[in-house]
Amino acid sequence: MIILALDTAGVDCAAAVYDSGRKTVLGEASDMIGKGHAEHLIGIVDRALDQAGLALSQIDRLAVTIGPGSFTGIRVGVAAARGFALSLNVPAVGITTLEVMASAQRDKTPHRAVLAAMDAKRDEIYLQSFAADGSSLDAPRAVSVAEAQAFAAGFDGEITGSATPLLKADTGGDHTNRFPISIVARLGAAASPDAGKPKPLYLRGPDAKPQAGYAIARRV
Repeated sequence: MIILALDTAGVDCAAAVYDSGRKTVLGEASDMIGKGHAEHLIGIVDRALDQAGLALSQIDRLAVTIGPGSFTGIRVGVAAARGFALSLNVPAVGITTLEVMASAQRDKTPHRAVLAAMDAKRDEIYLQSFAADGSSLDAPRAVSVAEAQAFAAGFDGEITGSATPLLKADTGGDHTNRFPISIVARLGAAASPDAGKPKPLYLRGPDAKPQAGYAIARRV
């Protein structure tokens, strides 16, 4: 199965073409642009396809990051993935950025549980924990910094993401929410295509409730 993975949820605009049968990235392109994903995404996709030596018509599945992240960026990526999937008559799957961050951390520290934590500003943190095998232990959620600190204090595993310094003392290094687009492709290949079309889920607000396969977005 050939996967086209897209990421526009953060500062990167990225795409990858992945062969799940060979577990190989055939082509990828990524630019750190900050903003302007709508203007850059098609060019990024073309670069990834050209590197892979494939046409868009040869794609079997779309995978796209659906948040947390930039409100506008998420909408661009999800709209593109759904548009490509509709025109190609193939499934599209949504992958949360928290899941991708946790997977990237497990590549560095195998066999360890991971707490993915993104600084959501406004004294809040986007949070989700994962077992050592990658399965989610809870739903993605927005909690206060104090609530996140209390949760992290009893968590036996690694912590990753931009909120790490808020949750763990004496953390060195560069704690960002960036990750290789190849991980989105790999997770997209393993995801169930029956979860429904990817679309945003907003955790902020009195009626916000997390739902599997949906996005967590914030305005930036």
